[in-house]
Amino acid sequence: MESVLWIVLAIALAIGEAFTASFLIIFFAVGALAAAGAAALGAPVLLQAIVFAIVSGLSVAALRPIIMRSQRPASETGGTAFGIEAIEGSQATVLEEVTADHGLVKIDGEVWTARSFDGDETYAPGDRVRVIKVKGATAIVWRDEHPNL
Repeated sequence: MESVLWIVLAIALAIGEAFTASFLIIFFAVGALAAAGAAALGAPVLLQAIVFAIVSGLSVAALRPIIMRSQRPASETGGTAFGIEAIEGSQATVLEEVTADHGLVKIDGEVWTARSFDGDETYAPGDRVRVIKVKGATAIVWRDEHPNL
């Protein structure tokens, strides 16, 4: 019966991790699964708790730094940027007037909705702009200081 409780706890912790971006709770789920294994082998409750604590602690200490290192942006790691990270800083061509409220730009052959970084700026079709950041599916753009780069 104790092993079932540990498994239920592991599942609850794994579900909890799905709602966070911390990559921390999942290691406690691993510890709970290890404790469930100890319970299935007939270990007393105190030993189960010790197994839970040790496996959780070792998982956090050994695996979390590796996972967090891989989560750093390519600009910090020297790797190749991809996805949204690759779009930020790229050049775009205005297709439909871009203001603080609406607009369309073409980034690497793809059409994106766009907004002006500075609410007072307006960019006309054909203007070259830089993508400052991406919010959802909208590129936040600013005039391109170096259009030939």
